[in-house]
Amino acid sequence: MQIRFDVPADPGYPGRVAAVLSAVRLRKFTVIGAWLLGLGVAGLALARVAGWGEPLESLYYALIIAGVLSMLYAPWVRFKAKRQSGKYAVEGGYDITDDNIMMTSGSESGGIAWDGVSRVAETPEFWIVYVGRIPATVIPKNLMSAAEAETLRAFMDDRGLLPA
Repeated sequence: MQIRFDVPADPGYPGRVAAVLSAVRLRKFTVIGAWLLGLGVAGLALARVAGWGEPLESLYYALIIAGVLSMLYAPWVRFKAKRQSGKYAVEGGYDITDDNIMMTSGSESGGIAWDGVSRVAETPEFWIVYVGRIPATVIPKNLMSAAEAETLRAFMDDRGLLPA
């Protein structure tokens, strides 16, 4: 397999990559925030119904505030990453073979061996490549031809990297 394609110097592309990778990494903050918010609201309601009064209300208000802030942390990081990454728009490219994924961006280059890839998740625009439990890079599906995308999909499926 030999797939090679270029990434144009699109100011929006680095932001989309940053948003996808940060969404995966920060999902736990949204879940934790929802739990904190739920506990705070349930505790506040229970305290008022049971008549426990004011001593515990401040604790439940703190849980509610912590939950909301935790849930807002991920969108804030994604917004900040998208805004800051726009200035990094340079031409680049991907060279994907049976052995590795080589990425170039400007004068920088790096690669990931397929042997180190633990799984690949799919979004509408990207394949997210994981090394261990960490999302390491993305492969943009819309920048390659349909035939190349199908070849890569079959390769990843044969290796058991795509979810069943």
